[in-house]
Amino acid sequence: MMAVLLVLLLALILFGAGFALKVLWWVALAVLVVWLLGFVMRGTTTSGSRSRWYRW
Repeated sequence: MMAVLLVLLLALILFGAGFALKVLWWVALAVLVVWLLGFVMRGTTTSGSRSRWYRW
């Protein structure tokens, strides 16, 4: 009985980790898209040069 519970617990942990990793891949993809859009849609300064779209 204890072995069955351990196998079920292991399956639950691995399923949860797999789901979390899949969600993290989607988050990383969304951040990449926003980052790339920042380069495309950045504005120009009064002198005509491109400005930075981040503040660091």
